[in-house]
Amino acid sequence: MNSDTGKILVTGAAGFIGFHLCRRLLEQEKEVVGLDNLNDYYDVNLKLNRLKQIEGRKNFKFVKIDIADKNAIKSLFSIERFDTVINMAAQAGVRYSLINPHVYIESNITGFLNILEGCRHNNVKHLVFASSSSVYGANTKMPFSVHHNVDHSVSLYAATKKANELMAHTYSSLYKIPCTGLRFFTVYGPWGRPDMALFIFTKAILEGKPIDVFNYGKMQRDFTYIDDIIEGVVRVIAIIPEPDIKWSGNAPDPSSSYAPYRLYNIGNNNPVEL
Repeated sequence: MNSDTGKILVTGAAGFIGFHLCRRLLEQEKEVVGLDNLNDYYDVNLKLNRLKQIEGRKNFKFVKIDIADKNAIKSLFSIERFDTVINMAAQAGVRYSLINPHVYIESNITGFLNILEGCRHNNVKHLVFASSSSVYGANTKMPFSVHHNVDHSVSLYAATKKANELMAHTYSSLYKIPCTGLRFFTVYGPWGRPDMALFIFTKAILEGKPIDVFNYGKMQRDFTYIDDIIEGVVRVIAIIPEPDIKWSGNAPDPSSSYAPYRLYNIGNNNPVEL
């Protein structure tokens, strides 16, 4: 079902994808509230410089809030009365989850729960949330499909993203909140994150340093340009999911549901060997 997106909350607005999404929505003259906690997982100046590109724009307001702050999120939702919520905020990074696991639970689980509760109690028309291709974990069947089960995570980060999908479905089922999850595949482009593979490889080449490659280089990555990611998100926002009348518990399809819930892969379907 197509719908007017109304007032939109974008969490993670100073992040790579969140920033580009805010900019596109503002170009479409949408009313946007951008939220970010501006943490120091990577250079805060990069996040601030992203925000400078959109601050002062008509119809844009920025709030510095951590989604793990229950009371702050509750107050924000109550005051702003969002029609659409796009949750791009999360503690990112697979390797970092090995050394600082608790922050992933705080942000990706507790924080996401606060977003769900905000949607529940304020009649949000559509929640769109970032999942990740990392949820495919130990799966080897190609190409990756949202119709496949993803029950064998190989990182805590992936496990939290899988949990987000389950949590969103639960709230969709219990409270009829339309939810759409998007599994992003490795994103690159202007204003990108410095911890991403493409930037790490480029920096090593420019500095004449060796590139760390694991598994003897026997890996493939599906790199997706940021503009393609944003195009996918923008198209999904206005399409509010409805219950799938063909869904069956005898052969459950993870990508849809008897509830107003959908999952999509957002990638370019052209893996590159590292």
